[in-house]
This record gives sequence, structure tokens and C-alpha cells, in this order.
Amino acid sequence: MLAIGIGIASCVAMIVSVLFFPQIKIKKLKLDSYWVVVLLGAILLISLGGIDLKYLGSELIKDSSMNPIKILILFITMTVLSVFLDEIGFFSYLASRTLKLAKNSQKKLFVWLYVIVSILTVFTSNDIIVLTFTPFICYFAKNAKINPLPYLVTEFVAANTMSMTLIIGNPTNIYIATSYGVSFIDYFKVMFIPTMFAALVSFALLYLLFRKSLQKTAEGTAELVAIKDKVLLIIGLVHLSACTIILAISSFVEIEMWLVSLISALSLLLIVTVYCLIKRKKPVEMGLTLKRAPWQLIPFVLSMFTIILALQANSVTELISKFLGEKNAVFKYGALSFLSANVINNIPMSVFFCSVIAPLQGVAQIQAIYATIIGSNLGAILTPIGALAGIMWSSLLKTHEVKYSYLDFVKYGVVISIPSLIVTLLALIIIL
Repeated sequence: MLAIGIGIASCVAMIVSVLFFPQIKIKKLKLDSYWVVVLLGAILLISLGGIDLKYLGSELIKDSSMNPIKILILFITMTVLSVFLDEIGFFSYLASRTLKLAKNSQKKLFVWLYVIVSILTVFTSNDIIVLTFTPFICYFAKNAKINPLPYLVTEFVAANTMSMTLIIGNPTNIYIATSYGVSFIDYFKVMFIPTMFAALVSFALLYLLFRKSLQKTAEGTAELVAIKDKVLLIIGLVHLSACTIILAISSFVEIEMWLVSLISALSLLLIVTVYCLIKRKKPVEMGLTLKRAPWQLIPFVLSMFTIILALQANSVTELISKFLGEKNAVFKYGALSFLSANVINNIPMSVFFCSVIAPLQGVAQIQAIYATIIGSNLGAILTPIGALAGIMWSSLLKTHEVKYSYLDFVKYGVVISIPSLIVTLLALIIIL
């Protein structure tokens, strides 16, 4: 009962913190509150004897695909590769090019934005794309005297839909898939078609929702962003491309994915440092990249992992697994993960569901794995609680004085995410 009580209290505290006090200020230091409250929950659980320390330690250093440290290394190092390109100005350049291509046509802008965001999300990360494109859309819309909402919602939906395509598109993909030893290629073979179905449905719904707003002509044009250091751009693109290609063949050459991404990130750090020394300039972009890396996910994921292990030790996850059963696993796990992500956020949901999926066997387990991944991605579209991307996006909109309430988020979220979820799960059943 102790593990259940602390687990529920930690999740409730996390939701309250996200909604009412997203940051904690200690003098000049600012901390995101969501991971602090979960960390306190894990510390309380350990101090009250809710989990055996030896058992926890053995699980953290266990040589298995479910090791949270390996998963964290994979996600953080992949993020470093993407953030570096952002610091160089690559994504800003593409955003400005997208706005330029559209000229004064809102319909063209709508289509180009969805396409560019979709492509970039596949090879980078939904979080990075959302953080990069949102300010540009806000500035352009203000200059062109047009409503920014069609483009902001389109960008957010496209990023959280296409993030399902590759295993590296979302931390939840990485955590769930690598926990069960799903390879880069196997993941892509299963998820490509369901993701394309989701993309088509979401695009059609977005167009129907905003078609009247898109009839108007934009008055302004976007200024083209220049990339100052093209050598650093080439270094960044080569590292991200090489890493993605090696990840794709990692299962054939028997190299673990976390090791591939770690070596790629370390290589990037070394080569950029040497280049900057030769040019006699400070490695400012690399420094900013390391500063922006999602280090807060380390205490967050490890704390959630601790709480979930305690629940697993007390047979809670096994009981839930038995309750759900093995029949209709796609819809059960897809719908429940989708809803659960909007109660406790998609990252802790993924950590929890990994343990719920564990007792399943054969086809039922495979169905549950992919259905949960779908739920974790599309769940981000329903409410701001669904994913960290939603929390950060909502915060950016407030900064740029764009009115978009919790109710607005849910209103558009329900219309877009639920049909997309149903179609994607049906496509998954056909594939599997």
C-alpha cells in the first residue's frame, strides 16, 4: 500500500505542479517543478523502506534493454545532435525558408509547414521542432497580420504525429521499444504505415478546422535567416545523418543503439572543439547545446523507474496486466495509454506501461508495445498534460501573447487526436 500511495501522490503532485507552479525559484536558480516533486516521492519511498535498495541498484545496472540508464543516454545524446543543429540556426533557416516559399498564400503556408515539420520531426525530435518553429510562426503571423493558431496547432499536431515514424522521434518511443529489444528497422517496418494514416487523417482534420481562416491573403513575408558558420552546420548534419544510418543497421551489426548515439555525440563534441580551437573562437554553440540538453529527464525517469519498480515488486502492474488480458490488446493498450498520458504525462505513463506489458506473451505483447507507443505520441495532442512538448508549447504561446487556453487545447485536441488514434490503431492491427 505504501508504494501505491506514494506513487499516486507523486503523480497528482506532478500534475498540480505543471498546472499551477511549473517552476521553482531558489534565488537565481530556476528548476522545473515536475521532476522535483517526483524525485521527492522516490526519495520518500526509499527512506520509508518501500523498495529494497539492493534490488533497485541491481535493476539500474542490469545489462538488459530495459536498463533506464542506457535509454536515457540514447535520448539525451540524440537530443544533443538535434539541439546543436538548432543552435547553428539550421531549423530557424528552414522555418524561414518555409515561410518564404508560401509567399502570401495561407494555404501554401499551411501545406508547406505541415510537410517540413513532418520531415524534420522524423529525423530529430518533436520537442526540438516545437521549440524552434513556434517563435517563428508567432513573429511571422504578427508581421503578416494573420491568425497564428492554424499554423501553431498544425505544427504541434504534425510534430506529435510524425514522431511515431522512427524510434528516435520521441523519448517514449525510445523507452518502450528499447525496453523490449525492438530494433530500429523492426520498429520502422511496423510503425511507418500507421503513422502515414495518422498524418493523412490529422492533416485533413486540420484543414477542415481552419479552411476559412486560410482563405485570407497574408500581408507580410518572412526574413530569411542566415547560417553564420557553414562548416559547423556540415559537421552537425554529418553526425546526425551518420548516427541515424548506423542506428538503422545497428541490429544487423550487433551494436546497441545507446552506444551508437553516445559515440556520435562525443565525436561531435570533440570535432567541434578542435575546429573552434583551430579557428581561435569559443565553442559557444556547443556550450549552449549542452546547456539545453534535457538533463532534468535523468532524475525524472530514474525517480519514476524507482516508483514503478516498487509497484512491480508489490504485484500492482501484474494485476493491471491480468485485468486488461491479452484479447484486443491493440485497442485496450492504445486507448488506455492515450488517456493515461493525459493524467500522468506520457513519459511516466511509458515507464509504468512497460511493466504492465511485461507479463504478456507473443503477439499480444507486440501489439501492446506498439499500441502504447501510439497512445503516448497521439496522447500529447489531447491536453497540455499529455507530454512535455505540450507543456513547453503552452508556455511559449503565453510568452508570445497568443491566447490559447486549456479549453482551446482540449477542444482542438479531441477533434484531431481521437479520430487519428482510432485510424492508427486500425492500421496497426492490419500490419500486425
